[in-house]
Amino acid sequence: MRVEKFLQSKPLYYEKIDYDRFPNIYKKIKNNFKLPKIVHVVGTNAKGTTGRALAHMLHVNGLNVGHYSSPHITKFNERIWINGKDIDDKLLEITHKKLQILLSLEDKNILSYFEYTTLLAMLIFCQKCDYVVLEAGLGGEFDATNVFEKQLCIVTPIGFDHEAFLGSTIEKIATTKLRSVNEKLLLAKQYEKEVYKLAYERIKTIDKNLYFAQSFLDNNVYNELNTWFEDKNYPFFFKDNFTTALCAYQLLGYEVDVNLLDNLKLYGRCQKISSNVTIDVGHNPMAAVALLKHFRKKKVILVYNSLNDKKYKIILEILKPIIKEVQIFDIENKRKVLKKVLENTLSSLNIPYSTFKKITKDEEYLVFGSFSVVENYINEK
Repeated sequence: MRVEKFLQSKPLYYEKIDYDRFPNIYKKIKNNFKLPKIVHVVGTNAKGTTGRALAHMLHVNGLNVGHYSSPHITKFNERIWINGKDIDDKLLEITHKKLQILLSLEDKNILSYFEYTTLLAMLIFCQKCDYVVLEAGLGGEFDATNVFEKQLCIVTPIGFDHEAFLGSTIEKIATTKLRSVNEKLLLAKQYEKEVYKLAYERIKTIDKNLYFAQSFLDNNVYNELNTWFEDKNYPFFFKDNFTTALCAYQLLGYEVDVNLLDNLKLYGRCQKISSNVTIDVGHNPMAAVALLKHFRKKKVILVYNSLNDKKYKIILEILKPIIKEVQIFDIENKRKVLKKVLENTLSSLNIPYSTFKKITKDEEYLVFGSFSVVENYINEK
């Protein structure tokens, strides 16, 4: 069975989580993985941009580098990036066949989508890479990516998301993410003060070093990054993410040069795809705050929808100052919020709304709400 069809048969997650399943399966086939050096990236937001920035710099420095991220926008291959390119179909299919041979029939059947693709990605990286920047999924301690030995752990900003799986408080969410840390820890700028205290506690428990991205580098580097941003078209809120990536680069033993960030390509993260359309795959309040700051001097048409387990009312409240109108964009997802519920929410917030029909030249648009919104919008363009 080809990889695409096989993955379609896989559950995205299980209602009841078996925390031993994946580690036990990996243990059976571990000898087939000659691991490269791994940087593990855990957090709520900024994992993708931070990880890609680090992977890009390592690659520009002449190393063979892989970056594993999730989810994808239009094609699965986006999740497995090697040396500046998404994995090609041929290598993906070849490695899928190898993994099918390594796994027993029972293990192939019980692995979730993310668990299987994590093994698939790592099997590819083991053949090709000196370094892998490995992005956790929605979790931390029990995430499939956490079974691999690491050189460095990066924790990006932690906030509310996936509460059904991770817990309803920052303490619970941060605790499960920080428990994935078992090596030296690089902590990105946090917006919840409690995370700093919990990070100290985790580091004390495992007796490793803790580094802070906002104060680790020489002051000249921070100044150079500020100057570099003034000359580029990246959203300014990426600066914290790139700061974290530069710190990680130095912690791995390399000399920092902000110009290594030149030509970095970020897909779907506050990306301007035309003169008046920006897409962003964010889907939580922290992402909304970042976009509010980015568009603070503008009014936009928000092309929007949401999954029903997201804090869509809070997100819309945050974005209200920059919204001229919300245009509801239909998505193909069983978990989407009912249109009537979304309309009632917008009415209660006194935000004008309509149904999305087309882009017009005289308006500024922000396509936002989830990966599904961006994916469906791009496919319909």
